[in-house]
Amino acid sequence: MLATANVVVGVIPTFALSYSTPFFGADPDRLATVVRHAEQCGFDALYVPEHVAIYPGAQIGAWHVPPTLPFPDPLEILTFVAAVTDRILLGTGVLLLPYHHPVTLAKRLATIDVLSKGRMRLLTIGVGALPGEAAAVGVDYTTRGRRADEAIDVLRRLWAEDEGGATYAGEFFDLDSVFSYPKPLAEAGLPIHVGGSSPAAARRAGRRGDGWLPGGSLGDDERKALWELVKATAEEAGRDPGAIVYTRMGSLELSTEQVESLAEQGVTRIVVGAPTGETEEQCDQLAAFAERFGLGKD
Repeated sequence: MLATANVVVGVIPTFALSYSTPFFGADPDRLATVVRHAEQCGFDALYVPEHVAIYPGAQIGAWHVPPTLPFPDPLEILTFVAAVTDRILLGTGVLLLPYHHPVTLAKRLATIDVLSKGRMRLLTIGVGALPGEAAAVGVDYTTRGRRADEAIDVLRRLWAEDEGGATYAGEFFDLDSVFSYPKPLAEAGLPIHVGGSSPAAARRAGRRGDGWLPGGSLGDDERKALWELVKATAEEAGRDPGAIVYTRMGSLELSTEQVESLAEQGVTRIVVGAPTGETEEQCDQLAAFAERFGLGKD
């Protein structure tokens, strides 16, 4: 039970923090202060974004992405965060999977998990929406979905304990008895959540994902239909739809009623963006949000 000033809520989602490294930068003092404070306030996890390369004219939806906007490497950021925190879970929102080779990525992610004592639990992948970004890393933009599907399978095979190693033959990746250590601490490997607002992303989450994180630009009816597609695809693939975690983006202005509504829709984690302002202001706003929802008081 979660008590607020006006109402008692039953089962509610946990809250995670999305830290916008492009806007807040990679200042180690600011980052360490904010994430430690978020942990102390009772936030469940930290998510960081990724873009590998930006170019003039890059546009995501209505947003024209400034080409000089810095996007620090998310896995390096999470390694730093792991070193300055004790409990908070580590996540990406989202890591652009087609632009990484899964063999090297498997080792990087497993290493973070080992160093953080098992906290690399919220790897959330996407396929990217910028053709020029794909071109910059030598990936055919039209193949990125198929590449992502194969990469998920390769990651899981590399993380599995198999005395014969990982073997895989696909369109993009081929492995023959390959061993990759360290392994993630959990025997099942790392959960892989799928981010995206398209039917293809929903189907990917249903077929291969441990969770789904839709984008924030969808309408309620669109999001509901895609969530039903996630579950239907999982069932068709012989998977348990109830085992797929449903995460949603939110804001620091969320009301208790909105959180209850999300919980009724099956949402189990809400990701809110770090507030703007100087470090002290950010921490104050996070503390106020945590107090409003009684975070860290269990």
